[in-house]
Amino acid sequence: QVQLVESGGGLAQAGGSLRLSCAASGRAFSSTAIGWFRQAPGKERAFVAAISRSGGSTYYADSVKGRFTISRDNPKNTVYLQMNSLKPEDTAVYYCAAAPSPIMAVTTRGYDYWGQGTQVTVSS
Repeated sequence: QVQLVESGGGLAQAGGSLRLSCAASGRAFSSTAIGWFRQAPGKERAFVAAISRSGGSTYYADSVKGRFTISRDNPKNTVYLQMNSLKPEDTAVYYCAAAPSPIMAVTTRGYDYWGQGTQVTVSS
């Protein structure tokens, strides 16, 4: 099993920055691709970014490309999501998820463990 705990959410102004963290324990962290998703009120959970086991490969949703950066520190069992140039439409609960394979999936079905989520609110 894998336990994931997100932190770093909060309130930011448009144009501001936040850094989310996802701390993992359990299954060998360095063998797991990690994804970030977000869910706004009344909407489905949507893919944001993913990172490979080594951190050498990343993938982003078009809506955040160039503004968000995903990274990982395997010795610390932690994945980060640096969010810059925030927009009000980035407001959502952000979740990190662990994949059962090295594949960086872009759908929720590609992940089998999820954190509890952290709220990000961006004011205009």
